[in-house]
Amino acid sequence: MSLLRAIIVTAFSIVFFASNAQAQSKAAVGNLACTCGAGVGLILGSKKTYQCSFKPIDGGGAQRYSATVTKIGVDIGITGNTVIIWSVLAAGQQVQQGFLSGDYAGVAADAAIGVGGGAKVLVGGSSNSIVLQPLSVQGQTGVNLAVGVSGMTIR
Repeated sequence: MSLLRAIIVTAFSIVFFASNAQAQSKAAVGNLACTCGAGVGLILGSKKTYQCSFKPIDGGGAQRYSATVTKIGVDIGITGNTVIIWSVLAAGQQVQQGFLSGDYAGVAADAAIGVGGGAKVLVGGSSNSIVLQPLSVQGQTGVNLAVGVSGMTIR
């Protein structure tokens, strides 16, 4: 169990320092909430589709997106419903319909036994100008361990 703990602590440390470096010159423009149903993790990775809603801080209307999240690395187990909420950070970005569309990448670490938590800091969008920083870690249920590089495509 101590190896698992060391892997998770290392992954969270990488996520924390990477997110602080990327977020320094950006300001929050809203929140992105994504939900996904149950899934199964395989030895070398997983792919899940989320339905997302972006709510701008300025009070504008919600924007709907579909996101595909891919984990490459150790991903073993079964999970139930998952909800992830990110703070969306951007530098001088106007919040127009579809501005979040694009490819994102980052480091991920999740662990769930019963109800678990996880963190995903992702950078991407137009010219890698957007940072998705976790606000609410996953509310996933099940038994799962996932450590690896995470990617997401938002459309």
